[in-house]
Amino acid sequence: MPSFFKSKNSAAPAGVQPANWTTRVRQGLSRTRNNLGKQLSGLFGGGKIDEALYEELETILLTADTGVNATTWLLDELRRQVKRDGLTDAAQLKGALQQALVDLLTPLAQPLDTDTNKPFIIMLTGVNGAGKTTSIGKLAHHFQSQGKTVLLAAGDTFRAAAREQLMAWGERNNIAVIAQETGNQQKGDPAAVIFDAVSAAKARGIDIVLADTAGRLATQLHLMEEIKKVKRVIAKAEPDAPHEVLLVLDANTGQNAVNQVQAFDDALGLTGLIITKLDGTAKGGVIAAIARQRRQKLSLPIRFIGVGEGIDDLRPFNASEFVEALFD
Repeated sequence: MPSFFKSKNSAAPAGVQPANWTTRVRQGLSRTRNNLGKQLSGLFGGGKIDEALYEELETILLTADTGVNATTWLLDELRRQVKRDGLTDAAQLKGALQQALVDLLTPLAQPLDTDTNKPFIIMLTGVNGAGKTTSIGKLAHHFQSQGKTVLLAAGDTFRAAAREQLMAWGERNNIAVIAQETGNQQKGDPAAVIFDAVSAAKARGIDIVLADTAGRLATQLHLMEEIKKVKRVIAKAEPDAPHEVLLVLDANTGQNAVNQVQAFDDALGLTGLIITKLDGTAKGGVIAAIARQRRQKLSLPIRFIGVGEGIDDLRPFNASEFVEALFD
């Protein structure tokens, strides 16, 4: 049976923010900036705007994993701006590209509003290794800093040590955790754990439930069916829940992240994304690829990005801030 691991659920002081987050984003995106920004600075150093420049720019964008669709769209936007504004010097393209990127990414920058329900139930999914459980711990800290009370549900009953990892985050944040009792070889029922977590949150007046789920590949159809069951069980515990279904993506996976978004959205009806480990990759352009993929569909926001290993290094996505950090 699931059990309630009790700890004092005291929030961090409301309004506490890490110092100079913009600087931290810039530091976290240093690898992508070294790959993308410095090459762009060299390309935009001066000279005429011609097809050779566009071809070189295309190569630079694709190297940063911006993707074919987003790269094509950005180049088309630049061509339109060049024609409309009569641009003639390559140095003028830097600002034009920055603005095009901001225009592409801004629709994805939608802060998460957790005040619409109590408890507000957030279900997190993704493949193993994407940083899902760690993101839950950091999210818990983020919501506590807003004065919210939080409860964690250890719904990943399949991965070795997943329960212990979430328990450690609960202890670190001084947050209660609902988890499966251990002691036998049989895997626990993730739906039962999360059902009990929602019930406990309702009884205790908790603001937010963060529900972990087992990592799986989008191609593992039997496991995808299982996670659909988890979502249905949450709805039985609380009508209209889960209120948010977040897919955690590892930025290092590059273009494969685009495929993951599609597969998990088809299965679960995603409401948002968390993109982690941007500090560990030179391919942060994948955010542009995701943005372009979703442009002709219902908006799928990037709720949070991770730019470091610190507990404060997972924060809401800001398009202008992100683009600015990509350029020297």
